[in-house]
Amino acid sequence: MESFRWHPAARAVDARGTVCEGAVPGAAVLPDRPALAALQSAIGHPAFRIGATEAPPPEPGRVPVFETLTGGTSGTPKRIRRTQASWIASFAVNARLFGIGPGTRVAVLGRLVHSLALYGAVEALHLGAELHLLDGLRPDRQRAALAARRVSLLYATPAQLRLLTEAGGALPDLRHIVVGGSKLDPALRAALAALGPARVTEFYGAAEASFIAMADETTPPDSVGRPYPGVELRCDTDGLSVRSPYLAEGYAGGGAGAEWRDGWLHLDEFAELRDGALFLRGRAGRRVKIADQSVFPEEIELALLGLPGVTRAAVLPVADGLRGQVLVAVVVGDRAAEPAILHALRAAFGLLAAPRRVIWRDSWPELPSGKTDLAALAWDLPDD
Repeated sequence: MESFRWHPAARAVDARGTVCEGAVPGAAVLPDRPALAALQSAIGHPAFRIGATEAPPPEPGRVPVFETLTGGTSGTPKRIRRTQASWIASFAVNARLFGIGPGTRVAVLGRLVHSLALYGAVEALHLGAELHLLDGLRPDRQRAALAARRVSLLYATPAQLRLLTEAGGALPDLRHIVVGGSKLDPALRAALAALGPARVTEFYGAAEASFIAMADETTPPDSVGRPYPGVELRCDTDGLSVRSPYLAEGYAGGGAGAEWRDGWLHLDEFAELRDGALFLRGRAGRRVKIADQSVFPEEIELALLGLPGVTRAAVLPVADGLRGQVLVAVVVGDRAAEPAILHALRAAFGLLAAPRRVIWRDSWPELPSGKTDLAALAWDLPDD
């Protein structure tokens, strides 16, 4: 019966410098702040959840379980029920890949209610590392803390890393950055290289599946990576399916989303496998029909983020009297680059699928998870 443990060599340090060297039993449902107190209570509990405090506590299982929350990109966050063993299975893999163990200094930037931060935190303590929880600090102070505490491994999202790089300064002791949540754009990857010698590893995953694919410097630039160790992938007309030891059990409290069938998890995602690398097309829920042609906005967003003058981008449908709907690009960056951007998109995707115009913004709405708030962008689109 595998359960999360607080390794004898592990300790946790929060943003204020408070140190904890052991677990304290607590409640089954915990708020995401204060982070260190929540983590102390969670480790070793047979059934817990951080966040969604209004929902019923997790039902105990035959083996230790816990719940995480989806990012809420496509609606209200759902509660994902999984065994603690499903995460422990990947701890050993990452210990080998990233050299995590006693003496390793690991940091997470986000709130523990988000699965990436919770994963990095629990993994560090389970493997005996020194964990630094930097949630609640401004990006410049997070960077200063990473430098002062000589952190060597960082778990973060692209949104968090963008703010960290904008804060300036070098991080010479940082050896590895593990990125989840969305793909890095070329400008952000270059900014990370300027921080110091850290190797960057991106992973593609889902709250329901945990690790799916992992990308490094050997991966084709428009791919999300090759299958993570122990993961089997299948791409067909129904979308992407995953089989691995890391899958969740299902949704707590019901709800639609991914489907578990015959040992495979079927995701709302279309993808292709080419030469062992996984290439995403987009989610079925975002697919747009334009004059009977299926278009995935995510493919265009990825192309946009590779163009000079673009730092943030989203592609959204708007009503059109002739075609039913067309696409527009919502962008942060250099407005002088607009003619070149439109030309590049039309050359790559054709006049029908390419965005008809560019809408520039000075700010960017984000969900608490750090992902783009597409609903807020759509609500704020100007009228034609």
